[in-house]
Amino acid sequence: PDIVFSVGVGARYQASPKESHLLAVNRIIKYVNGTLGFGVWFSTDTTAEITGFSDADWAGCADDRKSTSGGCFYLGNSLVFWHSKKQNAISLSTAEVEYIAAGSCCAQMLWMK
Repeated sequence: PDIVFSVGVGARYQASPKESHLLAVNRIIKYVNGTLGFGVWFSTDTTAEITGFSDADWAGCADDRKSTSGGCFYLGNSLVFWHSKKQNAISLSTAEVEYIAAGSCCAQMLWMK
């Protein structure tokens, strides 16, 4: 989950990258290369209960003032899914951004159930 946001931002500029974008992607690749021995831990003594968390920033993208929302979902004590996505619309308040993020989180959780 550490690199989800960074990879998402880098992917936005893949059509016409600048030197700064290529340097950022190079840094992401170095990070991944240094963490090859890491993994996601799955507990064997877990329940079948799904728990989700969501969060969002308001107007976090400097290019178009759109917000980014993200979430993570646990099956018992084990992380099974996470996402980070730029929202489709420009929001006028932090409450609206958080509401959109919570709606997306609920939709994902219903799909998982």
